Amino acid sequence: MTATVLDGEALASRIRAELTEEVAAMAARGVVPGLGTILVGDDGPSARYVAMKHADCAAVGIASAHEHLPADVTQAELEAVVARFNADPEVDAYLVQLPLPAHLDEEAVLMAVDPDKDVDGLHPVNLGRLVMGAPGPLPCTPAGIVELLSAYEVPVEGRHVVIIGRGLTIGRPLALLLSLKRPGCNAAVTVVHTGVSDLAEYVRRADVVVAAAGSPGLVTSDMVRPGAAVVAAGVSWDGRRVLSDVQDEVAEVAGWLSPRLGGVGPMTRAMLLSNAVRAARRRLPAE
Repeated sequence: MTATVLDGEALASRIRAELTEEVAAMAARGVVPGLGTILVGDDGPSARYVAMKHADCAAVGIASAHEHLPADVTQAELEAVVARFNADPEVDAYLVQLPLPAHLDEEAVLMAVDPDKDVDGLHPVNLGRLVMGAPGPLPCTPAGIVELLSAYEVPVEGRHVVIIGRGLTIGRPLALLLSLKRPGCNAAVTVVHTGVSDLAEYVRRADVVVAAAGSPGLVTSDMVRPGAAVVAAGVSWDGRRVLSDVQDEVAEVAGWLSPRLGGVGPMTRAMLLSNAVRAARRRLPAE
C-alpha cells in the first residue's frame, strides 16, 4: 500500500482562488478586507513568516497593515499599537507575531486583542466559542486539518481520531473541533502526548492520527493501523531542514498521509486568509 498524499498546497491553492473571487466581489461593493500584523524585534523566522502572510494577502487582494516595533519596545507602547489596530476600521483582523521578547507580558498583549479581530482564532473568547460550538474565527491549523481531511474524503464522522500533542495552537483546539457535531467532524477523539507510556497502543487503534507533538520521527510505521489516515502536523527544525513527527516509511502503511512539506503548513496560511475575509464580511452593506 502507498498512501494517498494529502496535498495541502493544492487545496490551499484552490482556497486562495475562491477567496480571490470573493475579495474582488467585496471590493466591488466598497469593502477591501484588511489583515494586520505586529512584529516585535528582528527574529528571522518570525520576519519571514510575516512576510509570507503579506505575500499571500497581496495574491488574493487583501490589504495589509504592518507595524514593526524594536525589540526593546515597552509593554505600554506595544499595547498602544494593539489598541490602534482594534480601533482601525480598515483592519478587519490581525495578529501579534509570537514569540515576543522575554520582557513583555505575552498573555496581557494577546488578551488585549479584540476577539472579533483575532485572525488566529486563539483568543480565550474565541476558544470559548469553539467549546460552545458558537460562530467565531477557528484556530487556523485545526481548521486547515479538518478541511484537508474533508477534501480528500477521509472518513472522520463517527471514527476514532488520536491526536498526539496537547498544545494550544493545534492539539487542544483540534480535539474540540473534531468532537463537534458538524460536517467533517463528529468523531471520537483521544488526546495523548509523549509522556504517555503506551503511546503506540493508542495510535494503533486510530482511524485517523494527527501527530502534533513537535517530536521528530515519533510516529513509525509499526504504530499505524493499515489504511489509517495520518496527518503530520508537528514539525521541528534541524538548521534550515524541516523534520516531521511522522517517519517517511509510514507512507507504505497508511491510507492517507500529509507530506512533510506542502501538507498542513499551506492550509494554515489559507485559513488565516479565510479568517480575515470572514471578519471583513461584517463591513459589507446590506443588499
